[in-house]
Amino acid sequence: MANRERNKKILLELVKQPDNSRCADCGEPEPDWASYKLGIFVCLNCSGIHRSLSSHVKSIRLDFWEDKLVEFMKSNGNARAQAQYEKAVPPYYYRPQREDCNILREQWIRAKYERKEFTGETKYPPLPYTTGFYEGILLKKGKDNTQFLKRKFVLSEREFTLSYYNKEDSKGPKAVISIKDLNATFQPEKIGHPNGLQITYQDGDHTRNLYVYHERSEEIVTWYNAIRAARYAYLKTAYPTGSDEELLPMITRNYLKEGYMEKTGPMQTESFKRRWFILDSQNRKLLYFKGHLDAEELGAIFIGTESKGYSVKEWVPLNARGNKWKCGLMLETPERQFVFMCEQERDQREWLEVLRKVLSRPMSPQDYTSKQDFSHNP
Repeated sequence: MANRERNKKILLELVKQPDNSRCADCGEPEPDWASYKLGIFVCLNCSGIHRSLSSHVKSIRLDFWEDKLVEFMKSNGNARAQAQYEKAVPPYYYRPQREDCNILREQWIRAKYERKEFTGETKYPPLPYTTGFYEGILLKKGKDNTQFLKRKFVLSEREFTLSYYNKEDSKGPKAVISIKDLNATFQPEKIGHPNGLQITYQDGDHTRNLYVYHERSEEIVTWYNAIRAARYAYLKTAYPTGSDEELLPMITRNYLKEGYMEKTGPMQTESFKRRWFILDSQNRKLLYFKGHLDAEELGAIFIGTESKGYSVKEWVPLNARGNKWKCGLMLETPERQFVFMCEQERDQREWLEVLRKVLSRPMSPQDYTSKQDFSHNP
């Protein structure tokens, strides 16, 4: 018993060290588990992935630790493992955070410890996301229906384009999408598949969405990082003096918030209609769609700063008194007041919080350019 408590105390001291105080794989603070095969400290979620890879894991607090295993943990640790397994991670490769979906964390862990992609050794054949060109079959949702069909996709870093074809033997692509304004984000719950990926891009004055997935999680994460590699190459060309610190957050992004709200018209006397909203904080846009898997937005609202005449507050208009959804807010712009109704108070609070977050961020030169190009909010 004394030996058990002594080893537990040693482990608890080890996990307090700065290098070990966050999960080695997703960065979650205060990890409670450890892989005694790799000598790393990990969180509960990542420990489950390691267990599925036969990387032996134990709870720091609850399991019995033999002396030799404790000594192994003392002589290793997160920093040593990262120096070995993350030696050559490309700057554009996405490093999952604790809030990211499971397949991103799983494939990051597999890439590091199972496939050893980042040890700095020359890979042959080269890793797909490092070649500047990638093609393959993805299941894509139809624009006007819920059916997912196989489509050939081709990504060209040289051309800065992503193309897709309705048939593998098609002479020409159905669409050629510029990498310039493209974003990719995993949406497993929204798409209804654990490997669901949403690709968003500008099509003239409108924002378009493609919803795709692949049955193999490794393949869809490869597509995601290949897209990120192409976006990184584009940004390095568009902003040649930009540092990685400035450019990396611009490669792809998760949206600040999504969900249904009810929206009325410009007179605020029109009936409320249920719409799916997406807040893209990087572009300072609040987009709205008829449904959550629509291909094209109905409208978009630019969100500036309070000093430029933009604001948001709680608001319930007179014509909403009979609504089932009673938690309202008003987003005011120099051109118009937009009134939305939320189903729950929690939704209202969250929308107010994230909109205020965008309002409080100073506008960049790119934001002013975006505002000049912005013209539609029916």
